[in-house]
Amino acid sequence: MIRWRRGEVVRIRREWPGAVELDVATEEGQARALAYPALVGRPEPGDAVLLNTTALAMGLGTGGYAMVVALPDRLPEDPHGPGHLVKARYTPLQATVPGADEQGSPHHEVLREADSLDGMPVVVADLHSALPAVLCGLYGSRPGVRVAYVMLDGGALPAWFSMSCARLREVGWLCGTVTTGQSFGGDVEAVTVHTGLLAARHVLSADVAVVTQGPGNLGGGTRWGFSGVSAGEAVNAAAVLAGRPVAALRVSEGDPRERHLGLSHHSLTAYGRVALAPARVALPELPGGFGARVAEQARPLGERHELVPVPVDGLHEALEASPVRLSTMGRGLEEDRAYFLASAAAGRLAASLLP
Repeated sequence: MIRWRRGEVVRIRREWPGAVELDVATEEGQARALAYPALVGRPEPGDAVLLNTTALAMGLGTGGYAMVVALPDRLPEDPHGPGHLVKARYTPLQATVPGADEQGSPHHEVLREADSLDGMPVVVADLHSALPAVLCGLYGSRPGVRVAYVMLDGGALPAWFSMSCARLREVGWLCGTVTTGQSFGGDVEAVTVHTGLLAARHVLSADVAVVTQGPGNLGGGTRWGFSGVSAGEAVNAAAVLAGRPVAALRVSEGDPRERHLGLSHHSLTAYGRVALAPARVALPELPGGFGARVAEQARPLGERHELVPVPVDGLHEALEASPVRLSTMGRGLEEDRAYFLASAAAGRLAASLLP
């Protein structure tokens, strides 16, 4: 289940809030590794490290790092401060974090009584790579709104893994990240997606929330065996809390897999089968035969949801101005324009719902 290796830090490659990327020498050669200082301490050149090299050996995409498990010769100090919410529970690296909804939190009283999102638009997307594209469409129509990112636990668990989140926070495109379920490392920690949405509204004072899983995606190539089914559950959560869910479609013109070409089966299952509450589905008005194909594929979703055609004029230019690199499954904007346009269309639709 786990490939364990020992190594020595050769150099620090780069770092961003919450994460440090390293070159580590092992008995098998040099490897690229990632450490989360909040969990293991900050590695320095010359430090001995204990590594989990499983994802690296398997050649997994976003998980293609050796992960630093410990600095055995230089353990970090014991944690200080509040926090009784345990995440990554009953694993060797379970961590306590200060949960917004736990007793003792300064936000506990607010969240204990909170039961409504007050009509806040909630954009739901399958993949983490949709987040910056959604924001491009949103800010292209409504600059200056406060947007919170609510991170599900279907992909990466540490929010620190996401360089996009760090940069979007830095440029002011996110007022904060809320990590829910077993995910952790956000500005606000919450037990469930429900309290995560309520925290976005009542703790971070967000005007809009964007919900996706963290970086990465688990899929087995079956109708139900993929982590993105959580998108349908997020629609239900937003609706039951009196939010206004906006569904971003996963669309691709560059994916070589037939099940994801045009409208992905992920969207059809998550929104068509899992989401029991109605949502506004952003249907991008893509040109030509490809656009007609996507519209036809999306038609069954109209039995439960409201299909809202969204013009895509000007969205490509907005996407080109993204403050973070746009990439999905290794494809950039020019390799898969439809994917990013569909996500940006959801942001544009959410903007139209704001007062």
